[in-house]
Amino acid sequence: MTRSISGRVAELGLALEAAAAPAANYVPFVQEGNLLYISGQISRKAGKAAYLGQLGNQVSDADGVEAARLSALGILAQIAAATGDQLDRVARVVRLGVFVASTPDFNRQSAIANGASDLMVDVFGDAGRHARSAVGVASLPQGVAVEVEAVIALTQA
Repeated sequence: MTRSISGRVAELGLALEAAAAPAANYVPFVQEGNLLYISGQISRKAGKAAYLGQLGNQVSDADGVEAARLSALGILAQIAAATGDQLDRVARVVRLGVFVASTPDFNRQSAIANGASDLMVDVFGDAGRHARSAVGVASLPQGVAVEVEAVIALTQA
């Protein structure tokens, strides 16, 4: 297995985009001790917001899962930026917070969030298993269907 995050993602047939710059007055990640807190990452494709709308309305469940996976790729890009792309610096994915833009009657947020959770396990194995919240919201930045935030435990540099 490769020792870089981007290499491991490539082994899965995916690619990391460059880590997204903040869209407002915040930083993309903060390291405090061995914990890396990653700001919410929206679903992006080719640098642009992807999968716009709400689950239960304009966005299908399958597209919602893909939006969650793209958001998780954004998390991985931020981890790579914070660690110099070193896979072995990740001790554990501690927690994911998954926000799903959805209609009031949509109740499958957890299934949509699996798009992000499954990718973490695919990349990090058992260290990718995490606590999680999956929450329905009325809207998200740039009109995307999914946003994911994370807490990552790192090893010493």
